[in-house]
Amino acid sequence: MILPIIAYGDPVLRKIGSEIDKDYPGLSSLIADMKETMKNARGVGLAAPQVGKSIRLFIVDTEGFSELEELPAEEAEFLKNFKKVFINAKILEETGDEWVFNEGCLSIPNLNEDVFRQETVTIRYQDENFDTHTETYKGLIARVIQHEYDHIEGVLFTDKLSSLKKRLIKKKLENISKGKVNVDYRMKFPKK
Repeated sequence: MILPIIAYGDPVLRKIGSEIDKDYPGLSSLIADMKETMKNARGVGLAAPQVGKSIRLFIVDTEGFSELEELPAEEAEFLKNFKKVFINAKILEETGDEWVFNEGCLSIPNLNEDVFRQETVTIRYQDENFDTHTETYKGLIARVIQHEYDHIEGVLFTDKLSSLKKRLIKKKLENISKGKVNVDYRMKFPKK
């Protein structure tokens, strides 16, 4: 089932997500619905707060990035096949040089800005079977994971912008929170 994506301005996007266990009600349905919702909106990641659930769960499917022209063939192939569920994730380390990439977010539609992030991330998480993994990622995969991880920490990519950039996009953000935005996927806007 395609779920509505929560728009900028809703308090759920600012909450730190709670850890869950394998008895979380309807977890497998929620994961399936999040995958369908993300695909419908042509996203490469989706966190539970973006569908109204303040829990430590996000999914990543970077197939959409595999067609970026500037990517080496090996990285493009890796991105094409990268599909993972992250539960109760904890970033252990971010290393390497900061690099810039133009990020967007399904909860903040039609707004993309350059964001600096470190190039490598080491993360511990549980998969949908609650097996624990500790893995290190570099490049675009690391960036998507960092972006989605921020969501379960109540952080949005716009928080990482300079104060000047924040002032320049303030009106756009206000319009998004009021529902004054054109999107071709289901959204839920904050109540007035």
